[in-house]
Amino acid sequence: LFAQLGGGIYTKAADVGADLVGKVEAGIPEDDPRNPAVIADLVGDNVGDCAGRGADLFESTAAENIGAMILGVLLYEMVRSSTGQAQPAWILFPLVVRAFGLIASMVGILSARVSGKGGADVTDKAALAALNNGYFIMAAISAVMMMAVSMGMLGNTARGGISSGFWYGLAGLVGIATSIAFVYITQYYTAGSWRPVKEIAEAARTGPATTIISGIAVGFETTFLPTVAISIALALSYFLGQQGNPVAAETVNIPVPGLNTQFSVATSVAAGIFGTAVATMGMLMSCAYILAMDTFGPITDNAGGIAEMSHQPASVRNITDGLDAVGNTTKALTKGYAVGSAALAAFLLFSAYLDKIRQLRPDTPLIGGQVPINLSQIEVFIGALIGAMLVFLFSSLAIRAVGRAAGQMIEEVRRQFRADPGIMLGTSRPDYARAVDISAQAALREMIAPGLLAVGTPVIVGVVLKWQAAGGLLMVGTIVGVLMANVLNNGGGAWDNAKKFIESGGLKDPDGTVLGKGTEAHKASVVGDTVGDPFKDTAGPSLHVLIKLLSTITLVLAPLFIK
Repeated sequence: LFAQLGGGIYTKAADVGADLVGKVEAGIPEDDPRNPAVIADLVGDNVGDCAGRGADLFESTAAENIGAMILGVLLYEMVRSSTGQAQPAWILFPLVVRAFGLIASMVGILSARVSGKGGADVTDKAALAALNNGYFIMAAISAVMMMAVSMGMLGNTARGGISSGFWYGLAGLVGIATSIAFVYITQYYTAGSWRPVKEIAEAARTGPATTIISGIAVGFETTFLPTVAISIALALSYFLGQQGNPVAAETVNIPVPGLNTQFSVATSVAAGIFGTAVATMGMLMSCAYILAMDTFGPITDNAGGIAEMSHQPASVRNITDGLDAVGNTTKALTKGYAVGSAALAAFLLFSAYLDKIRQLRPDTPLIGGQVPINLSQIEVFIGALIGAMLVFLFSSLAIRAVGRAAGQMIEEVRRQFRADPGIMLGTSRPDYARAVDISAQAALREMIAPGLLAVGTPVIVGVVLKWQAAGGLLMVGTIVGVLMANVLNNGGGAWDNAKKFIESGGLKDPDGTVLGKGTEAHKASVVGDTVGDPFKDTAGPSLHVLIKLLSTITLVLAPLFIK
């Protein structure tokens, strides 16, 4: 949480300060060395998009491994109680799948190559095509490995005489297909060649207000397709998991460790939930490759900054600008992938939480073989309401933190311009260190309040209102968090690429005149991009972490909530 949230505050404080004072007020190009905030801006790309996103996806893989292994223990006990055979493969399966996912990602990364001589021959479309080709090669290898590992490790005979491994392999393929779907969904909403980004660019003709209105509308729209994709993935993988049920009996009694009692497990429900876990494994097999695509963005962004600061020819900057636009798209893809995997992992951890409740309270009445979370109970409804509120309040604190930190950066850049006119003339060197210091201090200071809110709220709700209320908070907080993260991530990414679309000459008057850099439309798009910066790089990605953090805290502290 601190890596993602703190990194987001750092990078956006520098980015907003550099853009508003440099490009809008002073009229100097992006990454111009005369801008005191330019070094902090470039450093921030690494802090937020590399370290922050790495921490985000690390948490997804770690949480998914833990949740899947907990559910694997349940299936291990089911098989042992039913057949007398001990099969630890159910527990170790997530780790083996993750290892093969790393191998597939390595092959995919080595396959991402651009044909041609390089340099000016490399267009932004060619670069994106190379990354996509590597991704599809990785996905194909992952699919083969998923089926092979599933058939090899989970070879029990399910109902109907078909191997359990076959059905769970299909569930894994659903996860891989979901990750591919998220790539295309995010490209549609954030790439400059599709309707949403062009719509925002067109709105920039009439000023910043319409640019912001259009971007918010696109952000709200982006909840539709991801929700459909996640819902289909969960339903289909649950069904496939049920078909792969390794136990013939409808229910199995499992002893509770440390207690002289047993609890009854509906085997089809447990098998179905493990199917959703395998789908999450399939989606996260590509984690390493997706992270490599994400770091493509900071690399190309910093390359453009170096080209500008070293006064390279315009042809060089044109190439880096095109690659930077691809980097914006790949960063947006990573955020879409991260929120999708967070949603699947959160459902998995929610199931593990209910399983833990079953172990701690074997006498809990069941509905459909599962522990119920009844929203009609007042304490559960309150917990759910707090969970929804938590998402909005956390986002507010994150965005406000960027606003405050950016305000300090703006004042510092303005102060340096006023105090030393030689900076704009190019005869004096700006105080870059002061701007870096402002970003670093602001990031460390401003992440405390949202961090305490995220960690403290589920603990207080669970202790005061008990385990069902904590379950309501977790369930509704996850749903609202996934939707809000999509709005912030994709809305901010669309604003950013609408600006890039205008800078690349994509917006034209009816007479064919290009409305590029320096025009009123471009200035309006810069304002939209600035508004979207804390959306897509601070609050949105931090919500991925919040979603999983809620699940992890409630799972770990479940015994405390029971007492």
